[in-house]
Amino acid sequence: MKDKNIFIAVIGGGNSSQQADELAEEVGREIAKQGAILVCGGLGGVMEAACKGASREGGLTIGVLPGDNRLSANPYVQIPIVTGIGYARNVAVVKSAQAVIAIDGSYGTLSEIGHALQSGIPVIGLNTWSLSIDGQEDKSIIPAKTPKEAVIKAIELINNQFPK
Repeated sequence: MKDKNIFIAVIGGGNSSQQADELAEEVGREIAKQGAILVCGGLGGVMEAACKGASREGGLTIGVLPGDNRLSANPYVQIPIVTGIGYARNVAVVKSAQAVIAIDGSYGTLSEIGHALQSGIPVIGLNTWSLSIDGQEDKSIIPAKTPKEAVIKAIELINNQFPK
């Protein structure tokens, strides 16, 4: 049975810059315009901005929360998932998605990128981490210049991976 829904995770810092928040809000809007479902960590910063954009565009948002209280979710999370497992929830965030869009971020974002790539889930980067190994650039994170480009790339990768 094929999943008829497209799930895209948006990851990034909980304490983010205004620029990162603006990018995330636009990514959220684009995800909603494409009819995809947004999955995130459910808290503030990039997560809140992306949920805000998606919600205002009529999209569905899921927040996978680190704590025990659904009320800790940002006000734009429509479906809060309480885990009580702290940062280990990062695995659930990316494994719930078919593609990941990373915006800005710190080490938590980097861990989510690592979990996604280890699982074969494509990661599109928008002003986020770059990787190298032994001095050689690792091109596993697919760069995007704009929020719209990031979402289009995510959906193309999902459709190529899971053709209808």
